[in-house]
Amino acid sequence: MEAKKSPEVDLEKRKGSFMLLGLLTALALTLVAFEWTAFEDKVGDLGKLDMDFLEEEIIPASVTPPPPPPPPPAPTTVLEIVDDEEEVEEVEQVDQEVQEDTKVEIVQRTEEVEEEQIFTIVEDMPTFPGGEAELFKYLGKAIKYPQMAQDASISGVVYVTFVVGKDGKISEAKVLRGIGGGCDEEALRVVRAMPTWKPGKQRGKPVTVQYNLPIRFTLR
Repeated sequence: MEAKKSPEVDLEKRKGSFMLLGLLTALALTLVAFEWTAFEDKVGDLGKLDMDFLEEEIIPASVTPPPPPPPPPAPTTVLEIVDDEEEVEEVEQVDQEVQEDTKVEIVQRTEEVEEEQIFTIVEDMPTFPGGEAELFKYLGKAIKYPQMAQDASISGVVYVTFVVGKDGKISEAKVLRGIGGGCDEEALRVVRAMPTWKPGKQRGKPVTVQYNLPIRFTLR
């Protein structure tokens, strides 16, 4: 009696599947074997320490150059000692007598004269002889009202400045501010004709002082 095979247990139909499964299993085992070997190599390298050091570079010590040699000494002057017995050459004497043809250069020295200091304010100001009251009397008598100023009805104050020297004499009179009409010229004439003043003093000594004097011209 011939035995009949069941189609469910027939292995011939699944032969291809078993072969493919076997190839996949072999491939997987091969990959696992390779990965395991690489892992062991890495684990073995963890305990190693690279001890390769670079050789230290030796820096040569700096050498200070030697100082330059000192300059040669200055040549010394050698004094030649002459014996007393050795004859010395005579020096020719020059005739210094003044002859008629001799030209003599004359140098003229100019002495610098210090300019006299002129003060404007001193301890004792210069005064007219007899004081201020006598000065006003003098001006009232000496001044002649110019006819031109009278015709033009000119009046006002003429300011005159002058210098009273150490001897009390009046000099350098000039008008600071005038009014015209001949009044300026008349004021200068009267000032220049004034008598000698009492000079001003500074620390007890007479000095030169510049003095300003107002002269009033009034029509009556």
